[in-house]
Parts: sequence; structure tokens; C-alpha cells
Amino acid sequence: MDRLTLEEAKRLNATMVSEDHLIIHALNVSYAMGALAEHFGEDKEHWMAVGMLHDYDYEKYPEEHLAHTAKPLRAAGVPEEDIRAILSHGWGICTDVEPLTNMEKSLYAADELTGIIQACARMRPNGIKDLEVKSFMKKFKDKHFAAKCNRELILKGAEMLGMEVQELAAICIEGMRPHAEELGIAGTAQ
Repeated sequence: MDRLTLEEAKRLNATMVSEDHLIIHALNVSYAMGALAEHFGEDKEHWMAVGMLHDYDYEKYPEEHLAHTAKPLRAAGVPEEDIRAILSHGWGICTDVEPLTNMEKSLYAADELTGIIQACARMRPNGIKDLEVKSFMKKFKDKHFAAKCNRELILKGAEMLGMEVQELAAICIEGMRPHAEELGIAGTAQ
């Protein structure tokens, strides 16, 4: 395979990931990555495919995350650059693969960021449909809100991309917004 397609990424992900919250997380990151690809003038579907597969081994090996990713993806024919991008999102946590390309840096930043966006949207009557960056930033600054989402990684990722967190969040929110129903963040207001 010379290029990972979104269809192939979804197929591969489904062989390892069955928990709803992890499927939603993969979709969140995929849609955010698509928006970031557009921002950087890159191949949207390709970036979405990498985002879809980023937590490939997490459900089965949470304590050894990313240690069981490269070999099976390589065997499935996933290109080395895509495997490297996936491994780089664990930089400094569970891998020593530093994010160098815009795709790698985007994945590193979007992984945790989409968790906070999702948590914000879940609390709102209209979900993500009217979520503004200002509201997101209030929750971002509250360390107790979505406490498991690592803000240091988000800040570091934004810095690597030469962006403010606000700009990064705006792009990711826009990428996720059209998929509100599928992501379960369309809100409760009828």
C-alpha cells in the first residue's frame, strides 16, 4: 500500500478496537486531523486515516500503548511514514519518536485536545453546534475539568505547530462540528 486510506484505517482499527468510547475518540481525532490537514494544505483523507489508527493497540494493551502497533501495521502494509506518525503521538510518554512533520505534530496536539472539546460539547444544550473557542478556553484553563486530558501536551503540540491553543482548538472544533450526531455531541436541546 503506497498510501493509507481512511477505509483501510477504519477496517484495521475495527480489528483491535471495540469499546464505544475508544471508537468515538478515534473518530474525534480523525475529524480534527482532517481539519488540520486542510489548514496546512495537506491530504485530508490521509491525515484522517492516520488519526483513525492512532490508538490502534490501546484497548488491548493500555499499559504498553504503542508497543504493539508498528509490527502488525507494518504486516498490514501501512507505510512507514504513517506508522512513525502514529508512534510520535506518544512522544515522551511511551515512545521516543519525536513529532517532526506537521502531521505528526498535529496528531500529538489533537489527541488530548479533542478529549476536552468532546467534554465541553457534552455539557452544552446544543453540543458542539454552538461551542465557541472562548467557552472551550474557560474549560481548558480549569484543570479539574476533563482532568485526564493532558494540557501540557496540548500546549507543547500547539507550540511545535507555531500556534496558540485557541487557533488549534478552533480548527479542531470546526473539523468535529459537522459530525456532531455521530460523535454523540449534538446536544440535548430538541
